Amino acid sequence: MQEITLTDILNAREARVKIQKEMIKKYSCPLICFTMNIAGPVKKTPEIERAFKEGINILKESLRNFCILNERIDFYDTGCVAYFSVKKEPNLLKDICVSIEETCPLGRLFDMDVLDENHNKLSRKKERGCIVCDSPGRACAAGRVHSVKELQNVTQKIIFDYFLKKDAEQIAEIAKSSLIDEVNTTPKPGLVDKNNNGSHSDMNPELFIKSANVLMPYFRDCVLIGQKYSLLAHSEAFLPLKQAGIDAELKMLIATKNVNTHKGIIFSLGLICASIGRLYSVSRPICDLSYIMQECALLCEKSIYDDFKKNINTGFGSTLYSTHGIKGIRGEALSGFSSVINVSLPVFKNALLKGLNKNDAGVLALLHLIASIPDTNLYKRGGAQGFSYAKQYALDLIKKEKFTTDDVKKADFCFIQKNLSPGGSADLLAVTYFLHSVISEYSIY
Repeated sequence: MQEITLTDILNAREARVKIQKEMIKKYSCPLICFTMNIAGPVKKTPEIERAFKEGINILKESLRNFCILNERIDFYDTGCVAYFSVKKEPNLLKDICVSIEETCPLGRLFDMDVLDENHNKLSRKKERGCIVCDSPGRACAAGRVHSVKELQNVTQKIIFDYFLKKDAEQIAEIAKSSLIDEVNTTPKPGLVDKNNNGSHSDMNPELFIKSANVLMPYFRDCVLIGQKYSLLAHSEAFLPLKQAGIDAELKMLIATKNVNTHKGIIFSLGLICASIGRLYSVSRPICDLSYIMQECALLCEKSIYDDFKKNINTGFGSTLYSTHGIKGIRGEALSGFSSVINVSLPVFKNALLKGLNKNDAGVLALLHLIASIPDTNLYKRGGAQGFSYAKQYALDLIKKEKFTTDDVKKADFCFIQKNLSPGGSADLLAVTYFLHSVISEYSIY
């Protein structure tokens, strides 16, 4: 981060006026000049740049019905600057800019000046308030009422709060979409898809979609919980997350009339979203997968090992652990979802690179999961024999030089005949979709 001097600021202001005059002369229309209101000697950081780009997006959306003859965007150490030559009445443009400044949560950091065709800068009807105390801004600035550090802290908080909320919503939307993508992936052996309801008489795609929509706010809350308690020890931070999961499960069951559509995913995706929250920063909302997965393991480690030691009977998964040592989804979480990281995600990504569409790449990733994980749902429905059958079937399909959709449909028929459903693998497919999508979405930062 480059610190600038008063001379740098004055030179930048002079250069900005020159560009304004040139653009007004060339395009013979009003000009919007957008800068950031940043206190202190550092005017450009990744966080400030992201806020500036957000301001550009908001401004351009407000101008979408107008004719923008030209735009220019510069990123200098002295600050970010954007110019828009807009063929519209300047007073209307000023009203739009003032509205953005006053209504957007980031708006207090925006300076959106409007100059008419005669180079006159239009004034606001009402003086802006101080960023700290909301008193008249000029008086606070002239009297140096607030320290630079105080102004910087408020600026950082405005940016952080805005993007944390926005990113949490976006991550939750991706989580919901991943659940819908999973149920729509077709064909899937023994599972609900667009062809049939698999081995489930009480489920259908519509119910899964309804459940996914109900769970979306939960995934958002998991990100926020992760960030809120990021300074607590992992075992302590897990407690509010666990309660959120309990509440989400209840809402799911109410929505589905007691059908367990996503109990496993509430745990797994909730854990991942919380881990993202613990590691969150504005400049890099999604960090390396290895760190996220490490957080997942650390968050749930104590709680899960306590359950294992006490052999708490919390369902069929606990029975499998006590009799066969199979840890199921809890073991996946403790391993940092190693089956996703080492199996399904690489398979999925490689399939896309080879030209497969998302659906077919998902089917392939699912088969690799069925062939490689001790799916507790298969054990529950078919015992050790049913699990071995499903695993071998998936392995045989994968080993074929090129299996077809009809081959997978046949597997679906066979699984249904034996009442087998690899629900644990389906959950991990949803996790695969989520991680791939969330990384792709945030790769620009």
